[in-house]
Formats: sequence, C-alpha cells, structure tokens
Amino acid sequence: MAAKNPVRLYPLHHFVLLPLLFVMVVYTIRRYLSVAGDDSQISRLWFSLAAVTTLSFGVLVMLRQHYALTLQDRVARLEVRQRYFEVSGQRFAALEKNLTLAQILTLRLAGDQELPALVQAAATQKLAPKDIMAQINDFQPDTMRV
Repeated sequence: MAAKNPVRLYPLHHFVLLPLLFVMVVYTIRRYLSVAGDDSQISRLWFSLAAVTTLSFGVLVMLRQHYALTLQDRVARLEVRQRYFEVSGQRFAALEKNLTLAQILTLRLAGDQELPALVQAAATQKLAPKDIMAQINDFQPDTMRV
C-alpha cells in the first residue's frame, strides 16, 4: 500500500480564521446592502465594516502566498547546495553560515564554472547581492521564481 503524503493544515488559519472571516464578510455585506442608499451613520458603519472584513479576508487568503514563497526559498537553498557540491566536490554548509538568503538567491544565477569562486568571494568578502550580480559573467536567468 502506498504511503499517503498528509496535507499540512494550520488549524487556526484554515478552520477558525478563514471560515469566521468569510461569515463576517457575508454578514457585513448583507447588512450594508439592507441599508445602502441611506445617508446615515448606520449605512456608513456597515459599509466600513464590510470593507474592513473584505480586505481582511483578502489578506488572510494572500497569506497562502507566503507559504509558497517560504517553500521556494528552501528549494533555492537546496539548489545552491547541490550545485555547489556538484561543481566543487565540497559541502556548502560551512560557507552557507556566512551568507544571507539574498546572497544565496543571487548566487543561483551564476553559471557552474564561476559558482565556486563567487560563493567563496560572497562568503569571505560579505558581497552584497548587487555586487555578486555585477561579477556574474555566465548569467543563468530564473524564469520560474514567483
């Protein structure tokens, strides 16, 4: 029997906040629509609440994008680790401690021939990502990163 890969859910996010906020969006919009057109305090109040809950719901849904970007960062680190090992025969871990995520993401754009030297330079000289980019001669674009 094949093992199943469990879906990772955040109970507070998926089972409490999203449903509750969705109910609030529907409720506030319905309440606003019942008084829409009136130039009264209650009409403005329900409009404001509907706008705030709708925006909050949108922000909460967009939080899912944060999960994807975090995963992309992990994959990018693994990619540089693997490429560095393949081209240099050495582990990347010792140098990785001295590099920021922005530096690692920039190093991904270097070709295999120049990667080991650029990694060494970035780690020892604390090169900024823009300085690393300026030293890349064999640029390998990343067209898949979101």
